Amino acid sequence: MTTPFPFTAVVGQDDLRLALLLNAVSPAVGGVLVRGEKGTAKSTAVRALSALLPEVAVVPGCRFSCDPAAPDPSCPDGPHEPGPGAQRAARMVELPVGASEDRLVGALDIERALAEGVKAFEPGLLADAHRGILYVDEVNLLHDHLVDLLLDAAAMGASYVEREGVSVRHAARFLLVGTMNPEEGELRPQLLDRFGLTVEVAASREPEQRVEVVRRRLAYDDDPAAFAAGWAGEEAAVRQRIVAARELLPRVRLGDGALRQIAATCAAFEVDGMRADIVMARTATALAAWAGRTDVLAEDVRQAALLALPHRRRRNPFDAPGLDEDKLDETLEQSSGSDEEGGNGGDGGGDGDPDPDGPGGGGGRPAPDAGPQDDGGSAARPEAGEGGQSQPSGSREQAPARAAEPFRTKALSVPGIGEGAAGRRSRARTEHGRTTGARRPRGALTKLHLAATVQAAAPHQRARGRSGPGLVIRRDDLRQATREGREGNLVLFVVDASGSMAARQRMGAVKGAVLSLLLDAYQRRDKVGLVTFRGKDAEVALPPTSSVDAAAARLESLPTGGRTPLAAGLLKAHEVLRVERLRDPARRALVVVVTDGRATGDGAARSASGRDGGRATGGTEPVALARRAARLFAAEGTASVVVDCESGPVRLGLAGQLAGELGGTAVTLDGLRADSIAGLVRDVQGTSRRAA
Repeated sequence: MTTPFPFTAVVGQDDLRLALLLNAVSPAVGGVLVRGEKGTAKSTAVRALSALLPEVAVVPGCRFSCDPAAPDPSCPDGPHEPGPGAQRAARMVELPVGASEDRLVGALDIERALAEGVKAFEPGLLADAHRGILYVDEVNLLHDHLVDLLLDAAAMGASYVEREGVSVRHAARFLLVGTMNPEEGELRPQLLDRFGLTVEVAASREPEQRVEVVRRRLAYDDDPAAFAAGWAGEEAAVRQRIVAARELLPRVRLGDGALRQIAATCAAFEVDGMRADIVMARTATALAAWAGRTDVLAEDVRQAALLALPHRRRRNPFDAPGLDEDKLDETLEQSSGSDEEGGNGGDGGGDGDPDPDGPGGGGGRPAPDAGPQDDGGSAARPEAGEGGQSQPSGSREQAPARAAEPFRTKALSVPGIGEGAAGRRSRARTEHGRTTGARRPRGALTKLHLAATVQAAAPHQRARGRSGPGLVIRRDDLRQATREGREGNLVLFVVDASGSMAARQRMGAVKGAVLSLLLDAYQRRDKVGLVTFRGKDAEVALPPTSSVDAAAARLESLPTGGRTPLAAGLLKAHEVLRVERLRDPARRALVVVVTDGRATGDGAARSASGRDGGRATGGTEPVALARRAARLFAAEGTASVVVDCESGPVRLGLAGQLAGELGGTAVTLDGLRADSIAGLVRDVQGTSRRAA
């Protein structure tokens, strides 16, 4: 077995190590969600924690790790008589992103149950993780229905598997740890709230600390066993401290003063529901036990707030996580009561300051890619092009406009039925959803269509010797249910940032509309991409990603000005879609072009015609090139919508013409709102004939 990197050798990452240790002391805290960039010791720290957990006693031969002192009366391998058990190390079970539902919760053999009357159950990862750690790397990429099952089991302490009237229940209590890179997409707010604590991690920018990270990692890679032996003393000390804190935990007193501070803090930061209050109370109690105290102090409440509240105060995916610590200190001071444990607003130091490590402080896996990070807020700025002939101010790049307030948009969907990743936008054949029919199983049977199975078996009963009540069912009779649900799509925004948009002071409204569509894409679990065009060319401001936060940041800093290379923007979008189809052929695309439809001289026109760009400024040739580029989308049946940004008393209707060439429809900025009279669902149905 591979020697894990020692937990106490992880450099820095104090909050991460503390959050993991608090859950080891009190699993009731509810697990940890670790958010951060790649190469920041997230996985290393989680895997190292399992080696610190005390051994567990189990019933010999029980596949569900029952405690011999108090075996589960409903254990599928039971019943067990209380008695002596065997000791084994606590497990750390990893849930792969691509795992199936049966792999997670376990599987009933429906074929044997129906054909032979045998209830055979194969335990899943939830059973393996019982009384240990369940680790989900890239939890934000896990299918929503799996996350729901996972968090329900974590909340109830049990897993239920029910198939066609056959059910199995077993205990499933584990320390849940999820790690994620926010650049790859966010979890839904409802799911964020189900994690007890959250920690933001980042690579250190201190040269000395980075040197120590590399030094320790190289030493570990050279001789893992020898490196681990060098930290054995520190590991043993932390292990003993966890055991002592667990024993002390039932005696920790959470007084009224601390409870008032917890309630006041949750109210001040406007978190929803009561889960935050409960998690803060459990975390503060675990902090006191970890510090060797039987009273909860204000410093414990403060530290608990920093760990339990940041992910619960987000109102939408564009809100940055974190707490205003000055506001936190002010709230704690104002709400401090007369109880000695709530009397002073500590800073998290003193006895409550965690220091589980030996000499050298903490540690981690090196960060090979930890150079300066893209702040997500600065799109590359192309050279300012010439202004459009009717926009005197278009010759200068203008400061980015602030986005208007986002709003709820009409539903946009891709026509037809797809088979892409689970989501909430367009119709698709999925493993979950409403049953629409039945077919013979291809491979293992997962979702039985009982009526179709009975119907298939009924004509053969006489031949099978059945003359009385009941049915003889054979494998050939079994039918798999076909289901229809919703899929997530790739929503590719093609945004006009030229002078014709900025000169009429419409860019703020345009950004607000795109921001609204981004929020809708987040809620529908889509991937998003952003192509912009202005000046002389088009650029991919954001390649297709699941992070709408990144898209919103790029949109916010989008510069404007210059000519309108509409054809270049469409061709760039077409190339993005071509590459993305190779990477993910099952994910269908919806192209949203945001423009007033004007087209002036651009790089695409010059390259296509071989003439000087100045001769194309009249608009005829650029418009013709844009129409030719648009027909590429129509020929491939790509669903598209044009958001018409034209305003003023005189309108040319160019966006509508562009939509016709794309094979889609146009909608105005006002018509994009969910409460407008125009129906966008009806608008995009015009492409169904080409996509069907």
